[in-house]
Amino acid sequence: NIGFQLGIPYFAIISYTKVVKKSMKLIYIIGILSLLILSSSCSSSKHLAQEAMQREQLSKKLGFKLNKKDNLRLYTAASHWLGVPYRSGGMTLKGTDCSGLVGNLYQEVYHKKLSRSAEDIAKNDCHHIGKSNLKAGDLVFFNTLNKKRKKISHVGLFLKNGYFIHASTSKGVIISNLDEDYYRKTWKYGGKVTK
Repeated sequence: NIGFQLGIPYFAIISYTKVVKKSMKLIYIIGILSLLILSSSCSSSKHLAQEAMQREQLSKKLGFKLNKKDNLRLYTAASHWLGVPYRSGGMTLKGTDCSGLVGNLYQEVYHKKLSRSAEDIAKNDCHHIGKSNLKAGDLVFFNTLNKKRKKISHVGLFLKNGYFIHASTSKGVIISNLDEDYYRKTWKYGGKVTK
């Protein structure tokens, strides 16, 4: 026994060996944790870069700038509907009317089922809010048929900065702005879905 020949007591060698083994385990665990942290930070960096690229692409497609706080799920879903032709009673990417579009977007993004007509959505599915209180995902209601009647004939989904997506009878699914003359004149109120 070498330790005994050098005058080192046997229990000291065993204690030293235990300390070395524990130290090696600790170094191993720290190394594994460091690798996990490093790999997760790399994947989160990739995710952030992908989100930034997606925001930039959506901004170009939608015609207004998106930022980190914006609901990418909403804007991505809305972008898929752009250009879909208008079809009275339609609810698909082959053709949709205004309430079909809004109902599909609400189902996809918020998992909420809305009534089938603009008037019923306004009456049954939301409470009224003013223009200044609109937030992304709120609804915008118009009377495009008869100025004297209070009936709701058109609905869109508010996106941001005055922009909203809707199904126009002449142009299909488009993005318009509440400040455009036609929508200023036919505006009734906004709606926050309460379902």
